[in-house]
Amino acid sequence: MTPEHFRTKWRDEADALRRRHATVDGAELCKEILGDFDLVVAAEMEIVLNLQEAAAESGYSPDHLGAQVRKGVIPNAGRPGAPKIRRSDLPRKASGLRPLPQAFRIVPATPGEVARAVVNSTNGAKR
Repeated sequence: MTPEHFRTKWRDEADALRRRHATVDGAELCKEILGDFDLVVAAEMEIVLNLQEAAAESGYSPDHLGAQVRKGVIPNAGRPGAPKIRRSDLPRKASGLRPLPQAFRIVPATPGEVARAVVNSTNGAKR
């Protein structure tokens, strides 16, 4: 299930429930929504990325990822000479502050801006 299919399905479901003035079992509704969300996440994790896309998501360089694929540390989801990496197999650099997709942003700031604000804040302490 794609994110767009998820949004469309649940917008349509909300419209249908509203038109019918339906009373629903909230727990069952949440269970169904979360089940569909799990399908979206699973589908996203199966997406295959080229080395440049994988580097942008992982925080590692394309060369490093390519070397890991050649060594067999990361499974090659592509073919020899044109390696690709499945998102679920992608290593994540702990120190990398990668931008989140717009859909997941809670505040209108980049991770770097948030980190700088935290580091530069006094939090009530005197300097």
